[in-house]
Amino acid sequence: MLRALMQILRAEFVTSAASRAGFPGEGLPEVAFVGRSNVGKSSLLNKLAQRRALARTSATPGKTRLVNFFRIERRERAPVLFVDLPGYGWARVARKERAEWQKLIEGYLDGRGPLRAVLLLLDARRDPGDDERDFLPWLAERAIPVRLVVTKIDKLNASERDMRLRAITKELGIPREAFVLTSAHTGLGVDALWSEIDALVARGEGAP
Repeated sequence: MLRALMQILRAEFVTSAASRAGFPGEGLPEVAFVGRSNVGKSSLLNKLAQRRALARTSATPGKTRLVNFFRIERRERAPVLFVDLPGYGWARVARKERAEWQKLIEGYLDGRGPLRAVLLLLDARRDPGDDERDFLPWLAERAIPVRLVVTKIDKLNASERDMRLRAITKELGIPREAFVLTSAHTGLGVDALWSEIDALVARGEGAP
């Protein structure tokens, strides 16, 4: 049994918002999940929360068009809000609609007081694109902490995994140790990711 999952006391949906006006009042620390459509964002969020359908997965990539907030409570830890941002990069969505999603994502991230960190998800089998390359400096300019999370690592064997991680590292210019490797299917990396989340939240609260 995974240590972090045993600590989950409650995980519940809070609200969905189509604009800044619908965001909940500033209170609990927030950790945002962002990534390309079909990167496995909802599955990983569900695994972290030990819930099968807290964040709804869709057979149609790019379907999620709202910012979704979830309250997570764990034993001996302060509650935190997970914020599921719309997936981006889905080619079948009209350019105007993609621009609206980008505006919604940036509208949440830019100046959101309770935001402690962004988890940028990358599919282990896919090369980073312009979206990821542009997004990292955008976050850096706003001093928003970010952690890179590689998903679906179970889909690769050992040699494939090494090759893909070297490619991602080279593409983004970020050291390999900066990535958290995860699998929503096997639970690999879930405890490590919770440790990263706890550290980021504590740092944002001014903990040493």
